[in-house]
Amino acid sequence: MAAESSGKVALITGSSGGVGLRAAEMLAKGGAHVVINSRSRDSGERALAGLAPMGSASLAVGDVSSYEAAVKVAGEAAAINGGIDILVSAGANGRVMPKPFAEMTGAELVEAYETRFFPRIFPVHAALPHMRERGGSVVMLCTDAGRHPTPGESIVGAVGAGVILMTKALAKELGRWRIRVNSVAMTLTSDTPSFDRIFGEDKTFSSKLFTKLAERFPSGRPPTAAEVAQVAVFLASDGASQVTGQTVSVNGGLSFGGW
Repeated sequence: MAAESSGKVALITGSSGGVGLRAAEMLAKGGAHVVINSRSRDSGERALAGLAPMGSASLAVGDVSSYEAAVKVAGEAAAINGGIDILVSAGANGRVMPKPFAEMTGAELVEAYETRFFPRIFPVHAALPHMRERGGSVVMLCTDAGRHPTPGESIVGAVGAGVILMTKALAKELGRWRIRVNSVAMTLTSDTPSFDRIFGEDKTFSSKLFTKLAERFPSGRPPTAAEVAQVAVFLASDGASQVTGQTVSVNGGLSFGGW
């Protein structure tokens, strides 16, 4: 990564923790100038302080569930070296936890979808004007629930399936500008804010669902945030120059197949 990332600008949204932060660390060590993003300045600055010994990094504060904020964040990243070479769209703070469809309210249906889907695609649209001239790579995080139906994750899965389909469609649309688009489909992943949130709750639907899930990993444990980030960074790298329109599941062998 070191030789190929040197001088590149990498924007990672939702990167004050979890997979986004691990990806930022790897890209910074590889020589890229990394722009991390957080809704909170305090958490963003803590993450930035940890990145400082690893390489060149800066912080763009903004909630990318707002399109205007996503445009601002992308503009700040592009101003560093005249464009964006790598975008990892990692952040989406789903404000409605997994829940049986019949038990969700109409308002929860809307919120569950909007808070997961738009924070994934707004940064991509906002970054495009800054990627067209010199090409680049986009990696979106999504969920294996988009490939394998899971009770209680109907909306979560619908969002995941939407991101998977958009990955294919955008790869075709953006290829004219030498922009590759890939995704990483996640399952239960340790060392992430979502993991802490799920298991910090007592006897909720989510905690019961994922406790059962955790027992089914063939390796005996779920993937870590760093293990997911390694795949995302590879897809963003020149080593994957002929890989586009693909979604790679990092699920520890929990499930196979899908689309």
